[in-house]
This record gives sequence, structure tokens and C-alpha cells, in this order.
Amino acid sequence: MVLDALEQALHDRGMPKNVIHHSDRGVQYLSIRYTNRLEAANLRASVGTTGDSYDNALAETVNGLYKTEVIEYLKADWQGLADVQLATLNWVDWFNKKRVHGALGYVSPFEFEAMYYDKINPLGQVA
Repeated sequence: MVLDALEQALHDRGMPKNVIHHSDRGVQYLSIRYTNRLEAANLRASVGTTGDSYDNALAETVNGLYKTEVIEYLKADWQGLADVQLATLNWVDWFNKKRVHGALGYVSPFEFEAMYYDKINPLGQVA
């Protein structure tokens, strides 16, 4: 499942190169297959230290929101794994691409990142 998520992220971001992939010390992220895929995609692995409270704060917050907003709030009559996967995919898409964030000037994280890259690498500028 984590390899599927990595592939989705890679394709959604246009197969970025020379970026850092940060994760916790979960066995799925330290597995040979996963680290080989990171290397093949030219991503540098960064693994947090055990017990580092700052390392997991964001992940724990996002996981808590997911559990509350998708699993508990919807209280859907899941018919199987595919239903949960589809609900998760829809939530992640909303969370990253549609949800506006006050600290980002009331744009989505996706829009904010695009604006950042447009700003540092403007097309059509003459040197």
C-alpha cells in the first residue's frame, strides 16, 4: 500500500527529482523494496529519530483529522476495502487541492505550492 501511495505522489507531482522524502521509522518505509523505489525515483530518504516529538507532530495531526473526518464523521457502511480506499482518495484530494487554509492566504496547499514555484521559477522572464 505504501508503494502505491508513493507512486501516486510521484505521478501527481510530475516525477520530481532530487527531493527529500521524509518518513518515520516504520518498517514499510525502511523496507528494501521501498528504499529501492526511492532510489530509482532519485529521491533522498530522510528518516526521523525515534522519540522525536517534532518529527511525528504533523503526521499525527493529519492522521487524526483523517480518522475524524472520514472514518468517524462519515460513519459509512463500508462494503469493503475499496470503499475505504475511495473515501480516502477523495479526502486526500480535497485536503491537498481544494481545502483553503488561512495561514496560506486562503488558498489550498496545492495552489500555494504552485504559486511558490511560479515565483521562484517564472517562465518567460528574460535574463
